[in-house]
Amino acid sequence: MDFRIADTFTDSLAKLSGDEQKGVKTTAFDLQLNPAHPSMSLHRIEQSKDKHFWSVRVSSDIRLIVHKTVTSFLLCYVDHHDKAYKWAERRKLETHPKTGAAQWVEIRERVEEIVTRNPASSPAISAESQKVQATAPTKPKPQQLPLLFTTQSDEELLGYGVPTEWLSDVRKADEDSLLTLADHLPAEAAEALLELATGGTPKSIAVAPAGTDPFNHPDAQRRFRVMKDVDELERALNFPWEKWTIFLHPAQQQWVERDYSGPARISGSAGTGKTIVALHRAVFLARKHSDSRVLLATFSDTLAHALATKLRRLISNEPRLGDRLEVHAMAAIGERLYEAHWGKPKIATRAQVSNFLTDAGKVDATLKFSPRFLYGEWLDLVDAWQLKTWDAYRDVKRLGRKTRLSEAQRAALWAVFERVQAAMTDAGLITHSEMFTLLADKIATQRHPPFEFVVVDEAQDISIAQLRFLAAIGSTQGQVRSNSLFFAGDLGQRIFQQPFSWKSLGVDIRGRSRTLHINYRTSHQIRNQADQLLGPDVSDVDDNTESRRGTVSVFNGPPPAIRVLKTEAAECAEVAAWLREQLDGGLAPHELGIFVRSQDQVDRTIAALTAGAIPFRVLDDHVETTSGLACVCTMHLAKGLEFRAVAVMACDDEVIPLQERVESVTDDSDLDEVYNTERNLLYVACTRARDRLLVTGVDPASEFLDDLR
Repeated sequence: MDFRIADTFTDSLAKLSGDEQKGVKTTAFDLQLNPAHPSMSLHRIEQSKDKHFWSVRVSSDIRLIVHKTVTSFLLCYVDHHDKAYKWAERRKLETHPKTGAAQWVEIRERVEEIVTRNPASSPAISAESQKVQATAPTKPKPQQLPLLFTTQSDEELLGYGVPTEWLSDVRKADEDSLLTLADHLPAEAAEALLELATGGTPKSIAVAPAGTDPFNHPDAQRRFRVMKDVDELERALNFPWEKWTIFLHPAQQQWVERDYSGPARISGSAGTGKTIVALHRAVFLARKHSDSRVLLATFSDTLAHALATKLRRLISNEPRLGDRLEVHAMAAIGERLYEAHWGKPKIATRAQVSNFLTDAGKVDATLKFSPRFLYGEWLDLVDAWQLKTWDAYRDVKRLGRKTRLSEAQRAALWAVFERVQAAMTDAGLITHSEMFTLLADKIATQRHPPFEFVVVDEAQDISIAQLRFLAAIGSTQGQVRSNSLFFAGDLGQRIFQQPFSWKSLGVDIRGRSRTLHINYRTSHQIRNQADQLLGPDVSDVDDNTESRRGTVSVFNGPPPAIRVLKTEAAECAEVAAWLREQLDGGLAPHELGIFVRSQDQVDRTIAALTAGAIPFRVLDDHVETTSGLACVCTMHLAKGLEFRAVAVMACDDEVIPLQERVESVTDDSDLDEVYNTERNLLYVACTRARDRLLVTGVDPASEFLDDLR
């Protein structure tokens, strides 16, 4: 007899309290060892149309629902007595008549009519619209929205996994009712319909040959997992939330396995699966090219740790792939390769560079530029492009540095930068940009690159020198090799780098880019609210456009809470109470993230967590987040992380956007860039949340909160 667990069981388990979960896990272990033991107190659920549903007593009020046949024992769901029984009464386990996949089917007659448009329940209708309807009932009813799936045949819809008894409801679905309908359908059917509704073409679901075990169908394996022993069951029960963190939607498989004639890029707003596509792409390349070395790179050590954890889960049954598949932060792999050629690099710190700039600027008493401007000019132009001559500095395009400068001003600035470069050479120091530029030149002369394939996550924050380095790895005699470079990123999350032309560095993604539109990680309510911070379209310097139009989430959740308090003490109490509410609702501490704009506000998060008696750790760039503790960090470090619930604190006026940055600019176009990156930063923080989001500030609050509302 196969012993399986369903994703519905792990999802429901996560919603119970800690003590309740312990009892359920003990019962699950006992069932695996001997499901027929008399102490299990199995009772058939007579009210269910599926006569294989049984309940198992966990405690006086907790019931575990199992599906039991001669060949299979399946843990289905767990909840308090009445809710558990109602779940079983509303469902049946069936083999889809066309695809052959085992799937849960909600019994149609036990579900209220869901296709009738209801402003009170439909997330697609705004609060403003509801208010208008409530205050002006005499206005004519809005025109019926067009139905979405009138052109699809029954056979086509069945091919996407739609259960037969739900075909009529799918036929009646419009833009308002689709998301609610999707909640009642198997995952593969819901995702295919969402893809159709956003203008895509879903990939046909595999049809299992007659006689195939329905649990072995690829879509069934997303829902049901065989537990071979107690150790495997324990891992599954301890990490019920991990299953979606490495899930690749079948429609995205084509972007993972496609052959690309040159550099390719996957884009999309937060939560659309870019990181998962990148992860699976790296594994696919390692499998397909058995003698190749694959680099999976990302922005920071924190993100590299998170990627490595996901990678271990993905290749847990193929550990040898890990020998040829390396995960590194960009700076870390650059320093390692540099050391192999020239010895350990002495990287100049920001403080050292600032001191060199200050000393060099003192030589010219007429120089009127602020230290912040000097550092920005050095970082974004001179060092980024590795400008070594006056002619190069004079003629460089000032993308991202729009402040107007006369030639005389540039000449005075260049004299400062020449002195800085000389001082750094005397001290034996180099910058990361110089390191990557030297590596690019070195790799270009080698017959064999250090890696045959490179996959880059968070590519929107790749620097100029890093892209030169990557182009060198992926090129042969100056031409980028097929499939050698694959990027995943979101221009709306660019928070570190000034914009620049990829094409000018030999990385041209035109014709090989794809924007993802289905959000698997973030609830409809959180995504919809966070998107208010950004425009519907974002373009890069090479005129590649990423559109957020038509992006949809695959699940609902409570609306985000945005609260402005009178004092920091009141904010602390509010956040502490909200976090305690999440833990009391069944979340574990490590499923909580608390973010602030900068280190200056970290003490406010610590006060809230201490008041709520919540165990936490403050994340730095070298610490993993899988510690069992709530995670505290700045918004910059939050990039790429994911949590069930997120609190974004200290969104005060002059904190975000940071007043220091606003005051440092001397040109309106520079000010636009500051506001854009600060908006992106708040967007990044908010979209780290899957289910629940709280955003707080102290009056007067950030102007961005008005946009977020």
